[in-house]
Amino acid sequence: MFYRNTPVKVFLVDDSVLIRNRVASMLAGDTIDVVGQSHTPQGSINGILAAHPDVVVLDVQLEGGVGLEVLRAIRLAAPDIAFVVFSNNACPAYRKRYAGEGANDFLDKSTEFDRLARAVLNAAQQTTH
Repeated sequence: MFYRNTPVKVFLVDDSVLIRNRVASMLAGDTIDVVGQSHTPQGSINGILAAHPDVVVLDVQLEGGVGLEVLRAIRLAAPDIAFVVFSNNACPAYRKRYAGEGANDFLDKSTEFDRLARAVLNAAQQTTH
Protein backbone atom coordinates (compact mmCIF):
# COMPACT_ATOMS: atom_id res chain seq x y z
CA MET A 1 0.00 0.00 0.00
CA PHE A 2 1.33 3.42 -0.96
CA TYR A 3 1.40 5.96 1.85
CA ARG A 4 2.94 9.43 2.17
CA ASN A 5 2.60 12.17 4.74
CA THR A 6 2.47 14.81 2.00
CA PRO A 7 0.71 14.90 -1.38
CA VAL A 8 2.60 13.84 -4.49
CA LYS A 9 3.71 17.00 -6.31
CA VAL A 10 2.89 16.84 -10.03
CA PHE A 11 3.88 19.11 -12.94
CA LEU A 12 1.76 18.93 -16.12
CA VAL A 13 3.31 19.33 -19.58
CA ASP A 14 0.89 19.38 -22.51
CA ASP A 15 0.37 21.68 -25.50
CA SER A 16 -3.40 21.78 -24.86
CA VAL A 17 -4.65 24.03 -22.06
CA LEU A 18 -7.93 22.08 -22.12
CA ILE A 19 -6.13 18.80 -21.44
CA ARG A 20 -3.94 20.39 -18.76
CA ASN A 21 -7.02 21.79 -17.01
CA ARG A 22 -8.89 18.49 -17.28
CA VAL A 23 -5.94 16.52 -15.92
CA ALA A 24 -5.33 19.06 -13.15
CA SER A 25 -8.93 18.89 -11.97
CA MET A 26 -8.92 15.09 -12.17
CA LEU A 27 -5.67 14.67 -10.22
CA ALA A 28 -5.99 17.40 -7.60
CA GLY A 29 -6.93 16.09 -4.19
CA ASP A 30 -5.58 14.84 -0.88
CA THR A 31 -2.92 12.60 -2.39
CA ILE A 32 -1.86 14.69 -5.44
CA ASP A 33 -1.00 18.40 -5.68
CA VAL A 34 -0.52 19.96 -9.14
CA VAL A 35 2.38 22.39 -8.63
CA GLY A 36 2.81 23.71 -12.18
CA GLN A 37 1.95 23.51 -15.85
CA SER A 38 3.58 24.36 -19.17
CA HIS A 39 3.06 23.87 -22.91
CA THR A 40 6.58 24.44 -24.35
CA PRO A 41 9.79 22.46 -23.86
CA GLN A 42 11.85 25.31 -22.37
CA GLY A 43 9.00 26.60 -20.21
CA SER A 44 8.51 23.05 -18.94
CA ILE A 45 12.18 22.53 -18.14
CA ASN A 46 12.37 25.85 -16.27
CA GLY A 47 9.12 25.19 -14.39
CA ILE A 48 10.04 21.64 -13.44
CA LEU A 49 13.45 22.65 -12.14
CA ALA A 50 11.88 25.48 -10.12
CA ALA A 51 9.03 23.40 -8.66
CA HIS A 52 10.97 20.11 -8.34
CA PRO A 53 7.85 17.91 -8.46
CA ASP A 54 7.80 14.23 -7.63
CA VAL A 55 6.23 13.37 -11.00
CA VAL A 56 5.90 15.04 -14.41
CA VAL A 57 2.93 14.13 -16.62
CA LEU A 58 4.37 14.65 -20.09
CA ASP A 59 2.86 14.78 -23.58
CA VAL A 60 4.87 13.76 -26.67
CA GLN A 61 3.86 16.78 -28.78
CA LEU A 62 4.47 20.24 -27.30
CA GLU A 63 4.24 23.74 -28.68
CA GLY A 64 7.58 24.31 -30.43
CA GLY A 65 9.06 20.91 -29.68
CA VAL A 66 8.61 17.47 -28.19
CA GLY A 67 8.41 15.93 -24.75
CA LEU A 68 11.61 13.97 -25.28
CA GLU A 69 13.56 17.25 -24.98
CA VAL A 70 12.03 17.81 -21.54
CA LEU A 71 12.59 14.23 -20.40
CA ARG A 72 16.26 14.25 -21.43
CA ALA A 73 17.00 17.65 -19.85
CA ILE A 74 15.34 16.79 -16.54
CA ARG A 75 16.92 13.32 -16.40
CA LEU A 76 20.33 15.05 -16.56
CA ALA A 77 19.53 17.84 -14.07
CA ALA A 78 17.21 16.04 -11.63
CA PRO A 79 17.18 12.27 -12.15
CA ASP A 80 14.99 11.70 -9.08
CA ILE A 81 11.91 13.18 -10.80
CA ALA A 82 9.58 10.53 -12.22
CA PHE A 83 7.83 10.78 -15.61
CA VAL A 84 4.47 9.48 -16.78
CA VAL A 85 4.07 10.06 -20.51
CA PHE A 86 0.42 10.76 -21.38
CA SER A 87 -0.17 11.10 -25.09
CA ASN A 88 -2.34 10.32 -28.09
CA ASN A 89 0.91 9.29 -29.82
CA ALA A 90 1.12 5.95 -28.04
CA CYS A 91 2.48 3.68 -30.76
CA PRO A 92 5.04 1.05 -29.71
CA ALA A 93 7.96 3.05 -31.15
CA TYR A 94 7.16 6.05 -28.93
CA ARG A 95 6.61 3.84 -25.89
CA LYS A 96 9.98 2.15 -26.43
CA ARG A 97 11.83 5.40 -27.03
CA TYR A 98 10.44 7.17 -23.95
CA ALA A 99 11.00 4.09 -21.76
CA GLY A 100 14.57 3.97 -23.04
CA GLU A 101 15.04 7.58 -21.94
CA GLY A 102 13.77 6.83 -18.45
CA ALA A 103 9.99 7.36 -18.44
CA ASN A 104 8.34 5.40 -15.63
CA ASP A 105 5.10 4.78 -17.52
CA PHE A 106 3.40 5.62 -20.83
CA LEU A 107 -0.39 5.95 -21.13
CA ASP A 108 -2.62 6.55 -24.14
CA LYS A 109 -4.93 9.55 -23.58
CA SER A 110 -7.67 8.04 -25.71
CA THR A 111 -7.90 4.70 -23.86
CA GLU A 112 -6.12 5.02 -20.50
CA PHE A 113 -7.28 8.38 -19.06
CA ASP A 114 -8.74 6.64 -16.01
CA ARG A 115 -5.36 5.04 -15.21
CA LEU A 116 -3.46 8.34 -14.90
CA ALA A 117 -3.88 8.98 -11.17
CA ARG A 118 -2.74 5.45 -10.27
CA ALA A 119 0.22 5.73 -12.69
CA VAL A 120 1.27 9.03 -11.06
CA LEU A 121 1.12 7.51 -7.57
CA ASN A 122 3.02 4.42 -8.72
CA ALA A 123 5.71 6.56 -10.38
CA ALA A 124 6.11 8.61 -7.20
CA GLN A 125 6.50 5.44 -5.18
CA GLN A 126 9.23 4.19 -7.54
CA THR A 127 11.32 7.28 -6.78
CA THR A 128 10.69 7.34 -3.02
CA HIS A 129 13.70 6.25 -1.02
